[in-house]
Amino acid sequence: MLPFSVDELHDATSIVRVRVPATPAYAWPLLARRVGADVIVKHENHTPTGSFKARGGLVYVDVLRRQGRLPPGLVTATRGNHGQSVAMAAFGGELIVAGKDFDEARAVAAGLASERGYHLVPSFHHSLVLGAATYAYELLASIADLHYVYVPIGMGSGICGMIAVRDLLGLKTAIIGVVAVNAPAFALSLEGGHPVSTNRANTFADGLACRQPQPEAFEIVSKGVAEIVRVSEDEIAGAVRVLYTDTHNVAEGAGAAPLAALMKQRATRQGKRIGVVLSGSNIDMPVLLRILRGETPQV
Repeated sequence: MLPFSVDELHDATSIVRVRVPATPAYAWPLLARRVGADVIVKHENHTPTGSFKARGGLVYVDVLRRQGRLPPGLVTATRGNHGQSVAMAAFGGELIVAGKDFDEARAVAAGLASERGYHLVPSFHHSLVLGAATYAYELLASIADLHYVYVPIGMGSGICGMIAVRDLLGLKTAIIGVVAVNAPAFALSLEGGHPVSTNRANTFADGLACRQPQPEAFEIVSKGVAEIVRVSEDEIAGAVRVLYTDTHNVAEGAGAAPLAALMKQRATRQGKRIGVVLSGSNIDMPVLLRILRGETPQV
């Protein structure tokens, strides 16, 4: 079932556009030469927070406002980009570092929300998907005849937004989900036909570090993707370097993963027209320096 209507998508776009201009989608000649296909990069690293997540928080908070449900405070768990989005929509925030990974941090956030009487912003929600879908609408409505679009999968808002917009526009574009070999929960879930949790998600690509797929996100992904590709830490690091040399853009691990997957499958993509979502650029400088030296960060 589609999570929203065309009218809702247009309304969300007007909300997002107040703070987030439409981001560019460029066809990069060096990537085309490297892959043997027409490669269009959707630059979500060009938002005010350096990530597509900037969109979701704006829509989520605006919906609360319209419904007269703005609480005394908001709290959420994040690896960084989602939290920045909520903070931007709420005019600032307090950072608390807790838990060994995202799922432990989520439990801490729930406790803080209860303790302080704040509203707990989830990592996956209709409004978050709707906000994220505005980037997909920008891409799919302006770039015709894409055979494939490669999208990273974290908690699922970005890829679910892409699937929904593809279906709303009646396109035949195949959507390829991308996960890390070290964080394969969504791939395992697709193979098993139901949400599968993992004990660890040890990848330097923070935005891919999902251990517990949400049932609603899994349902949309399982029905809407053509396949899910797993990429290694070495392949992700290699794609960070390629994006830097071929496009002069900085990509975080999750943002580089779609290109890593495309390069892995280049033999079967010759001559195609392909979208790649560079979902964000928020990578720590020491990690980036190691990658540019030819190393692969270890978690």
